[in-house]
Amino acid sequence: MKLLKVVVETQNTHKAAEILGISQPTVSRGVSKLRDTFGEQLFLRKAHSIEPSELAIKLAEAADEMLTPISKVIESYSRFTPQQFTGKVSLAVNTYLLEVFAERLIQELSSLLPNATFELDYWQAQSLSELLKGKIDYVIQVSNYVFPQDVYTRTIKQVEMGVVARKDHPILSQSSNWDSLHSLPIVQLYLPDINYKKSALHDLYKSKGFEAKVILKTHSLKAALYTLRNSNAICYSSSYISNLDKELSVYSLPQLTKHHSKVDIIGAYLQTRRGYPLNQFLHQMLQHFFAQAE
Repeated sequence: MKLLKVVVETQNTHKAAEILGISQPTVSRGVSKLRDTFGEQLFLRKAHSIEPSELAIKLAEAADEMLTPISKVIESYSRFTPQQFTGKVSLAVNTYLLEVFAERLIQELSSLLPNATFELDYWQAQSLSELLKGKIDYVIQVSNYVFPQDVYTRTIKQVEMGVVARKDHPILSQSSNWDSLHSLPIVQLYLPDINYKKSALHDLYKSKGFEAKVILKTHSLKAALYTLRNSNAICYSSSYISNLDKELSVYSLPQLTKHHSKVDIIGAYLQTRRGYPLNQFLHQMLQHFFAQAE
C-alpha cells in the first residue's frame, strides 16, 4: 500500500524507487502484484510515466488513511520522547502504596510527562481484568500478589519490614522479641485478593506457639494510624506507614525468616508490551522513584 501511494504520487517507477529506497525492478514487481490484485487497468503505461486510474487514486487515498495510524505506532516505538508524549497513562497501584506516595508520584509523573494525561487508581477487584484487556499501562503491587503468566513482573524495590507502634511504646522501647510482643494487640492491614481470607500473620504466630490478637482488621490507613497512635497496638509494616504520623515509630522485628522480614514492590505490565517504550520508561522511572523514596 505504501508503494501504491508513492507510485500514484510520482507516476514514475524510477522516482518511486528512489523515494522508497529500493530498486526500480522491485517497484515494477510491486506494481505487477497490485495489478494482479486490483486488475490490469489499475495503472496505464505511457512512454515515460505510469498513469494511475481513478481506482488507483482512491486506493492511494485509503492507503494514506490506513498508514497514518500505523506510522504513529511505529514512531511511538522508535522515537519515544517523554516530554512530547501526549497520550494517556493509566496506573493501578497497591492501596497502601498509593496512600503513601500518591502526591509525590503524580508530581514525578507530571514533571517527566508534562503533556500526558493520567489515570491513577487503587488496585481493585476488576483491575487484573482491565490490565489484561490493555486498559491499564502499569501496575505497582507487592510480591504477595500473584500475577498470571500474561503479565510481565519485575521487582522495583525490596522493603524492610518492622513493627509499627506509638513512640515510647512501653514494651517495644525495651525489647521486641517474641516474649515481649506476642501478647500485644495487633492492627492488621489487609487487601482484597491478597491477605483478607488467609493471612500469614496468624500462621506466623501459630508457628511460634502464640495466638495473634487482632483488635482491628482494616484497609483504612486512617483507622489503623488512629488505633496505633492511641493504644499499645502494633502493626507489622514498614517505615512507609510510620512516616505518615509523627507520633509513630518503627521498631525492629522479632526473629523472622527473610520471607517474613522483607517485601518486594513489584512493577507489572502486559507481556505483549515489553518492547513498548512507554512501559519501559515507566518501569525505569518508577525504579528510580522508589530508590529515592523513604
